[in-house]
Amino acid sequence: MKTRIIAISLLLGVLMTMPSRAQNVGSIQRLNPALAKIVPANAVIEKVAGGFKFTEGPIWLKPGYLLFADIPNNRIMKWVPGPDGSLPGTVSVYMHPSGYLGKKPYTGPESGSNGMTLDKEGRLTVAGHARRCVYRVEKDGSITVLAERYHGKRLNSPNDLVYASDGSLYFTDPPYGLPTQKETDPLKELPFAGVYRIPHAFDQKPGTPPNDAKLELLVKDLLRPNGIAFSPDQKFLYVDNSEPQKLYMRYEVMPDGTLAHGKVFYDVTSSPDAGNPDGMKVDVEGNVYATGPGGVWIFSPHGKHLGTIKPPEIPANCNWGGADGKTLYMTARTGLYRIHLLIPGVRPD
Repeated sequence: MKTRIIAISLLLGVLMTMPSRAQNVGSIQRLNPALAKIVPANAVIEKVAGGFKFTEGPIWLKPGYLLFADIPNNRIMKWVPGPDGSLPGTVSVYMHPSGYLGKKPYTGPESGSNGMTLDKEGRLTVAGHARRCVYRVEKDGSITVLAERYHGKRLNSPNDLVYASDGSLYFTDPPYGLPTQKETDPLKELPFAGVYRIPHAFDQKPGTPPNDAKLELLVKDLLRPNGIAFSPDQKFLYVDNSEPQKLYMRYEVMPDGTLAHGKVFYDVTSSPDAGNPDGMKVDVEGNVYATGPGGVWIFSPHGKHLGTIKPPEIPANCNWGGADGKTLYMTARTGLYRIHLLIPGVRPD
């Protein structure tokens, strides 16, 4: 399957609602002295852009701009900062449609794509969500589908994804991109929500169809697997479960790329704050940054909750940006936010 990007920023350049200057918003909950080595004492949360419906999947590209999904509007947006990373910068439409491709109006709440990452050549790789596949954007703008079916049945709605150093791609597949988002959705073909691996996805030739026979199901006992991230040494894979139990899981990565010995890294089911576990990332020291109830929860590599970054809206995902990789960008409902930290994050090569 090979299609063209319908709209890129150079063609549409749609300006969104932007703050006229940096806004210091939100708060930081400091629970452990170790947080001081991560979040500076004078750190502020800035609103970068607003006016969207539900933002997700931020990813920083080396030319110096950020992409993120505006899921209900079925598009990927592009934010270009001002000089030296200053606000407000400009926002434009990078890709539309990014998810659902049907001719009839989409009947569900989340028609677009979701999480995004880059392979080692810098090619954008996208969890297609309502498109029900994982796809890669080639350098010429064409689309290569990397995974679409498991044992002949369509995937639910790929949600988030991460590459291993060998070029294999790991992704989660809950039903949030289906029209009803329920287990009983009539379009749902698989009886579970899985965590998958595409061995050597990087090596798939542009424009070739996916070899779904090689798609590996690694985990199927999580009801709503969502965010996914490797530890810096890739010995562990973190996967969160959004509901009904609100869990951050950690799995050992075996030499053959499979997962074993899954354990609960942290349980936030009892948190009184609104929001569920969603996207997550790690820094070079192994600290975990996980969106969840009330904000972005920061954990030590050993599962100690150090504190929480709380933008004014509940965040769904986060990722590293800026030249030094120390700026954490957060997609939170209608807005895009950022905070400058002290430790760089693990970013795609």
